[in-house]
Amino acid sequence: MKNTTLCYIEHEGRWLLMNRNKKRNDENGGKWIGVGGKCEEGESPEDCLFREVREETGLTLTRWRYRGLVTFVSDVYETEYMHLFTADGFSGTLSEECGEGALAWVEKRAARSLPMWAGDRIFLELLERDAPFFSLKLVYRGDVLASAALDGRAYPL
Repeated sequence: MKNTTLCYIEHEGRWLLMNRNKKRNDENGGKWIGVGGKCEEGESPEDCLFREVREETGLTLTRWRYRGLVTFVSDVYETEYMHLFTADGFSGTLSEECGEGALAWVEKRAARSLPMWAGDRIFLELLERDAPFFSLKLVYRGDVLASAALDGRAYPL
């Protein structure tokens, strides 16, 4: 089981998203996601958040919120606990180059129309309506979302 972080950085009504288009055999290949990555040994979710955001974007977060825990269960990939964050304060200059994919500021209302995992649309909707801290379980069969549960209750697909 792996632990990861994912952060949606907001600025002027837009999310900073990454089109995962640079790594071979990337389980997120071709999809648009926030920024983040795998927790290293001894890191807290916040430690991982700060490190991954800095590595992928060049930005240093100054204001963030821990929004939820997303559990991914798959018949293809290892089970994953993803610590989900949003941020609306940062310093530094956005990197022009990221080894994971292409970064872009995307209007929040347009983000869910981009190619992404079906479950990502669920948690983006929760973020947009400022839902309180949540636990979301997403079960995939291949690339297809088979079921979802929000705070232990079935969530309609």
